Amino acid sequence: MARKTANDDPLAPLTLAVGQEELLLDRAVQEVVAAAKASDADTDVRDLAPDQLQPGTLDELTSPSLFAERKVVVVRNAQDLSADTVKDVKAYLGAPAEEITLVLLHAGGAKGKGLLDAARKAGAREVACPKMTKPADRLAFVRQEFRAVGRSATPEACQALVDAIGSDLRELASAVSQLVADVEGTIDEAVVGRYYTGRAEASSFTVADRAVEGRAAEALEALRWSLSTGVAPVLITSALAQGVRAIGKLSSARGGRPADLARELGMPPWKIDRVRQQMRGWTPDGVAVALRAVAEADAGVKGGGDDPAYALEKAVVTIARAARSRGR
Repeated sequence: MARKTANDDPLAPLTLAVGQEELLLDRAVQEVVAAAKASDADTDVRDLAPDQLQPGTLDELTSPSLFAERKVVVVRNAQDLSADTVKDVKAYLGAPAEEITLVLLHAGGAKGKGLLDAARKAGAREVACPKMTKPADRLAFVRQEFRAVGRSATPEACQALVDAIGSDLRELASAVSQLVADVEGTIDEAVVGRYYTGRAEASSFTVADRAVEGRAAEALEALRWSLSTGVAPVLITSALAQGVRAIGKLSSARGGRPADLARELGMPPWKIDRVRQQMRGWTPDGVAVALRAVAEADAGVKGGGDDPAYALEKAVVTIARAARSRGR
């Protein structure tokens, strides 16, 4: 989620939004525009691409107005501005105009770094909008979305939503909005499942969960649905590996409170509870068999076999059988 500097006044003369997450960049702009319009409903908003900001254009946009109107000037992809235009922007940063807020959207990185450094040196209000590539970041984003509107959602519900929707933040935010609008009280995993049946069922983690629980038929059904909806086989083998490794880690750990085990094993507390339920029926030999099955499937989906779907089906059946090895 977007992180801001200590200067958190959206009407500061300069806001610098840095990163490549489009939703967060758009929200940074929307926050400034909303604050400006709250101050002056007639605020003039100019939203410009790099090729629209030619040398001299910024001077025209920021020149004093006879009507002393408030203005917001948004410059997208500022790292792509021409060298002459960058000179104009740097000159403006040294003497920003009153009643004007300049918003620079910059991807970060080496390209256009001189402008980035100049904006920071000028004391810009900075909003970090990094691309969320890690599942944990997307999970934190969903939790924050619920908190922002004062609603409660269980950890399992947040995880189920991430599993069902995937990596698109706009879709995740839209899903949260839909659930908040339609559901009263705490949003739990069952609610998410009802709303996103099909997408949630197609999740690679659903395949893994059903397999390590010994529910072979349900795991195979989820697997076939996943593959039919375009889930990459390598993501399914990854989920299977995570599921089996979690069983192995927890079965070899000393007993303790979920919070203590979470710190020791690097898992969230709610997952400790889930894995505890899933590990019934597992033995150390079963874990070893399952890990070998995952390794074979991984090789199969990465070119070592002719049929990735068959390799995955074979692994799912083997893991499900291993999950029921205790007591045989």
